[in-house]
Amino acid sequence: MAVPDEYARLRLLISGRVQGVFFRGSACDVAQSLALTGWARNLFDGRVEIVAEGRRDALKALAAWAQQGPPAARVSQVDEQWSEFRGEFRGFRAG
Repeated sequence: MAVPDEYARLRLLISGRVQGVFFRGSACDVAQSLALTGWARNLFDGRVEIVAEGRRDALKALAAWAQQGPPAARVSQVDEQWSEFRGEFRGFRAG
């Protein structure tokens, strides 16, 4: 079955003070409110990685949120990598 073009996959790598500030939990709440699927996790180098799938407009909203993050975060950079929708996730989780 072909996936409509309005669906995509987005990988975000967020740098700054983004660990220990409820970034993953907040990302999970935002993604769920946008009906996205995927996950968020801390990386060993201090960044947070988010992989999400869903409607492009919802993914763009998540990327815009990630520029700021939760109140205690201090985001310095967000790298976006767009790719084709795969449909491999059920729900969104913070790992």
